[in-house]
Amino acid sequence: MKICIFGAGAIGGYMGVKLAQAGADVSLVARGPHLAAMRENGLTLIEESGTVTVPVTASEDPAELGPQDYVIVTLKAHSVPPVVPRMQPLIGPDTTIVSGVNGVPWWYFHKIGGAFEGTRLESVDPGNAQWDGFGPDRVLGCVVYPAAEVSEPGVIRHIEGNRFSLGEPDGAKSERAMALSKALMAAGLKAPVRPRLRDEIWVKLWGNLSFNPISALTHATLDVLCTDPGTRGVARAMMVEAQEIAEKLGVKFPIDVERRIDGGAAVGAHRTSMLQDLDAGRPMEIDALVGSVQELGRVTQTPTPTIDAVLALIRLRGRVAGLYG
Repeated sequence: MKICIFGAGAIGGYMGVKLAQAGADVSLVARGPHLAAMRENGLTLIEESGTVTVPVTASEDPAELGPQDYVIVTLKAHSVPPVVPRMQPLIGPDTTIVSGVNGVPWWYFHKIGGAFEGTRLESVDPGNAQWDGFGPDRVLGCVVYPAAEVSEPGVIRHIEGNRFSLGEPDGAKSERAMALSKALMAAGLKAPVRPRLRDEIWVKLWGNLSFNPISALTHATLDVLCTDPGTRGVARAMMVEAQEIAEKLGVKFPIDVERRIDGGAAVGAHRTSMLQDLDAGRPMEIDALVGSVQELGRVTQTPTPTIDAVLALIRLRGRVAGLYG
């Protein structure tokens, strides 16, 4: 089984080290100083249990790696459509594309059934780049839970979590899903195959939709924005609007809004990924995390006044910082 991780940053690098340790045939696509460090020194993972460095096959050019059984995409959502043409050398007749990207996935309406079957989402897949460039039948969904960071080129620091939930768009426990699950579990990762992966997508998205832009606008950490009455109220209103959309799409939420916000508060003084990106001068995942939900509101004819307001603010914040649009 050949596995390529496209976007070997924090999460991709974490997964790559674990797979390499387990003896998997894994390669990584990266660039810049991070790639140079991996080639020269191997890839280092710092965990609570200790530090390990493993030699890895890494390249900036996918053509050097050739066709794969699985291509696990761990880029930021907005970074994927422009690189679809570059990824083509990795794709053979039976290659599975594993979409480990935050937000509403581009394949969301593939095999969902009903009136929305086949709907395309311009906010996350402009010009149908992924739908046409990969083909939705290749996709295997993935919800990424671990937190990690690149502490310096070639070095990944694992913060928490080791679960990568997998799921077919039609909910089947397919051979390809079970085979990848087995490989990830052999690497010491949790990789359940879920019949209703979209439910998990929305529970994670609930927090990303609200906590991320509010934190970037206020510079507050999770513990503060989830307990301050004003910002908690804004987050709650965004989540309620999102829940109405999701339930129209058949999603079942296993927890309620208040418990989800309390869960965010319990994480503590955490700076969300959008706030980290803003501070570091990196483009923010505004459309994947917020714009996509607004688009789904239009698709399902659901008003989203709070989401609309916060989206307008965070888009302007991004433009003023030169990180959006």
